Amino acid sequence: MADLFEAAGLTPQQPSPLADRLRPQTLSEVVGQDHLLGPQGPIGRMAEARRLSSMILWGPPGTGKTTIARLLAKAAGYEFQQLSAVFSGVADLKKAFEGARVRRAAGQATLLFVDEIHRFNRAQQDGFLPFVEEGIVTLVGATTENPSFELNGALLSRCQVYVLKRLDEEALQTLLAKAEDHEGRPLPLEPEARNALLAMADGDGRYLLTLAETLFNIGTAKPLDTKALGQVLQKRSPAYDKDREEHYNLISALHKSIRGSDPDAALYWLARMLTGGEDPLFIARRLIRAAAEDIGEADPMSLVLANAAKDTYDFLGSPEGEIALAQLTVHLAAAPKSNAVYMAFGAAMKAAKETGSLMPPAHIRNAPTKLMKDLGYGKGYQYDHDAPEGFSGQDYFPDEMERRQFYKPRGEGSEARIKERLERWAALRKGKGG
Repeated sequence: MADLFEAAGLTPQQPSPLADRLRPQTLSEVVGQDHLLGPQGPIGRMAEARRLSSMILWGPPGTGKTTIARLLAKAAGYEFQQLSAVFSGVADLKKAFEGARVRRAAGQATLLFVDEIHRFNRAQQDGFLPFVEEGIVTLVGATTENPSFELNGALLSRCQVYVLKRLDEEALQTLLAKAEDHEGRPLPLEPEARNALLAMADGDGRYLLTLAETLFNIGTAKPLDTKALGQVLQKRSPAYDKDREEHYNLISALHKSIRGSDPDAALYWLARMLTGGEDPLFIARRLIRAAAEDIGEADPMSLVLANAAKDTYDFLGSPEGEIALAQLTVHLAAAPKSNAVYMAFGAAMKAAKETGSLMPPAHIRNAPTKLMKDLGYGKGYQYDHDAPEGFSGQDYFPDEMERRQFYKPRGEGSEARIKERLERWAALRKGKGG
């Protein structure tokens, strides 16, 4: 154990943090990851068979990635070597690989654990490939970022990706119970404050134990209520990285909640993004897109209101302008939905690419010169305002192209009246032989 104390800058006589003192000693003691570590889980089966494959552990902070790697090496009888991509360079990697090669020659397998592996650049990641392929090391990488975006495809193809879950309330309660057993006393919290403490942890077991240690150390005789707990502990901001996956996950959740006509869920995701520090104008741009893409002609005023909400935020700023975004979010979620214009435009774009440079029919071409008139430009054009019912029924597609129907109104909201008009005009066009 001396080397662990030295690595942490401690002496054996100095107390280690509560999270370290409660670190699990076997895989079965790790909470919240039974889908991976249980008897039927893939990692649990590897440990039982004592044959490990290279893997990437992807999950939020405080879910046990480092602990799992250490205990997996112990269970399988592998030598455990740890590197951090934040502090390690090429020389550290070479040293680790050379040590693993020597141990392999002596019949000892090596599990090389690389924390924050996504922080290695592409060339460094490629450097793992020959050693993984030859079996010199079994690589276990840990990352909080989506491996699909952050890791080389070649490295990913040689590793299984296992997703660790954010710790739920049951797992967090288990950790608190272990902490209380270890200390031999309950946390000085009223029941509601205990629930608030779990919310503060936000699924991070290590952070929960850090908070619990603070509460044990304050030495209060009277249990704290929620207000007093807030004065003692500072709630950290929710995990939200504006240029990484969480950014795209939450804006997707907002958009899809609007599309699914759920104003309550849409407001929740809006609030999550704003409290996470997202740029409100980025949100406004997505709301404008939702108004055009998912509501369209079912409620054409939605697009006007969306731009008005953006202008309101521009004028007022935060936090007052955020109310306009909230109002718009509710309006869009509660509005009738139609993607008919969105789908029609996509189909029209496809047809335009397929048909090339077909000319408009002669009767609707512009004829500003005598030559153009002699060539028949504009000949036979019927002015629709002078036609019965204001509809001539002429064909406006190229002569070489059959008539196509791109726009197919769904009949929701205002689009119901549009549908009726288009069906009437289609009947008139058919009667006129158009």
